[in-house]
Amino acid sequence: MGSGRTAGADATRDVELQARLTRLRRGVPLAYLALGMAWVLLGDRLVDGLFAVDAVRALQSAKGVLFVVLTALGLYLLLRAQTAGLERAHARAVASERRYRALLEAHPDPTWLVDPADGRLLYLNPAARAFFGLDAGPADAIDPARLHGAAPGPDRAGAADGLRRVRLADGRARDVELHASEAEYAGRGARLVSMRDRTEALEAQRSRAQALTRLSEAQRIAHLGSWDFDPATGTGHVSDETCRLLGRTPAGGEDRDIRALLGDCLPDWEEQLDALMDAALSGGAEIDVIVPLPAPAGERRLQLRGQRVDADGHPLLRGTLQDVTEAETVRRQLRERERQFRDLIHLLPDGVMLVARGRVRYANPACAAIFDHPPQALAGQPLDALVADADRPLMEAWLRQAHGPAQQPPAPAPRMRRRDGRLFGAALGASQARYEGEACTLLLVRDLTEAERSRDALAAGNRELQAMAARIFSVQEDERRAISRDLHDDVGQSITAIRMSAAAAMDEDDPGRRRDDLEDILVLADATLGRLRDISTLLRPPQLDALGLEAALRWHADRLFRSAEAALELDIAPLPRRPAREIEQACFRIAQEALTNALRHAGAGRVTLRLQGHAQGLDLHVEDDGAGFDPEEVDKLGLVIMRERAQLAGGALRVDSAPRRGTRVQASLPYGPADAA
Repeated sequence: MGSGRTAGADATRDVELQARLTRLRRGVPLAYLALGMAWVLLGDRLVDGLFAVDAVRALQSAKGVLFVVLTALGLYLLLRAQTAGLERAHARAVASERRYRALLEAHPDPTWLVDPADGRLLYLNPAARAFFGLDAGPADAIDPARLHGAAPGPDRAGAADGLRRVRLADGRARDVELHASEAEYAGRGARLVSMRDRTEALEAQRSRAQALTRLSEAQRIAHLGSWDFDPATGTGHVSDETCRLLGRTPAGGEDRDIRALLGDCLPDWEEQLDALMDAALSGGAEIDVIVPLPAPAGERRLQLRGQRVDADGHPLLRGTLQDVTEAETVRRQLRERERQFRDLIHLLPDGVMLVARGRVRYANPACAAIFDHPPQALAGQPLDALVADADRPLMEAWLRQAHGPAQQPPAPAPRMRRRDGRLFGAALGASQARYEGEACTLLLVRDLTEAERSRDALAAGNRELQAMAARIFSVQEDERRAISRDLHDDVGQSITAIRMSAAAAMDEDDPGRRRDDLEDILVLADATLGRLRDISTLLRPPQLDALGLEAALRWHADRLFRSAEAALELDIAPLPRRPAREIEQACFRIAQEALTNALRHAGAGRVTLRLQGHAQGLDLHVEDDGAGFDPEEVDKLGLVIMRERAQLAGGALRVDSAPRRGTRVQASLPYGPADAA
């Protein structure tokens, strides 16, 4: 604002100066002419009428002298005022020029003046010299070509406006925005060019576009869509994957009403979903509901989640929509497997009991028989009643050590007591488990009355159990590789056939239509091949087999946290030697599950992944600063799976967590099956 007023005042003063100079050029000669004529014509007659001839001559001489003196004095007084005004105007012009030059010198954007006639450089500010690496010599001595295409030539007077890519002397390419305007320099016309480096801004725009593309691809692969709803406008953003999950045409970036969309697709659930959204907007519970969606290929199950968020004091509803059809199928299968597991425990010849808070919650018939109790009679019994009085402290220490990381229970195990008071030695095994929603300890009890037979049988059983578990784990990984290979081969052959058909279609009569159709087919084929490679990578990361565990963990962590808000800290040291394939598989899957839990459930701001090797094996640590959890109150299926993987590989896993104190997962694994034994 101040600079605008100064410029206006300068313009007004320039106009006044021009007017005064014009009046001076015209007025002084005219006034002098009029005064001289009046003096000559009237003065002689006045003198002749008043004085004698001799006196007239003397007066004529005095008159001339007086005229010259008076006119000289008048001219001096008149010109003094005018020259003072000219000096002030010149001083203002010089000060204005200095201010503009100082502004150009201090301007952070490269700026220069160009002679529009021959393209010669007239002036460069320090920012331009620093940007192009020019010395401090005269501007007209610098070759305009050293500006690397940023300065317009004499035949390109308007070519300076807009974006342009320039390459600096050191080889770097920069995207710049140029603006040119007419100017005056040293009394002649010039062209003022200003340049702004837009490389970082354009790179940020490209990175954002790439991130949005990757997010859309990830949502499509995961069958997970996002949405938000603004109650003030009744609309919000609905991702393309959300539209596809609901069987609707993608919105293409346009805002849509998620409530109306859900109502159209799920008319039987419209009132219930509206009530849930209204409750969430009013500060109630979060939305978490699974709804069935009819589909031609069979009913699908969609999980709708949402919660209220405040954006600058304005309430919004934001959530996700995910296809959980396969997950629901897996849950049903899991419940079936749990039922089968309970039946198996019921039929096991070894005693199995579940202990919680010092009491037996469940015991199978074999366990009741070992302690000489009727079936179902052990439930509710205190554990101390089944242990020798002298060995109760040993039992407590044994249980604590049995749950410790990478440690063996103390030997000998505590002696157990039958109903009639007889003591017997027993081989004990312990693990963490849940029973009817409560955390408990699973105790495996084997009667060692016939010590040798029992030890042999126990060793054989353990070897068979480990062999069976290792075989199951190996078969699972082999199946993943087979599925990945089959998908690649079969679908790849199909895509090759598409490309061959497209090449044959080039013989169509209409060249334009033929080329359009073929380009669409080729684009579709290339996209399908790309997606196939992604699916194959997800099923079985090739880095694990080709480059080893360290490279596979770095690749997976970078891919998982590429678009996440949480910060990732990697500390992966080279291992002294490469572990066996089963160990690498177990370690990779444990890290994969732990990282996914930290992002999906913990809401962590920082996650640390550390892998270290030592002489006995390797240690994996995954730690986050998220919400944490109470191990006694959450469903620990994922933790159980990770622990089983570690145990089947001959190692151990420990999980430490508490509400609002983060989670730490520690796995200790050997290098190979021989070390595990």
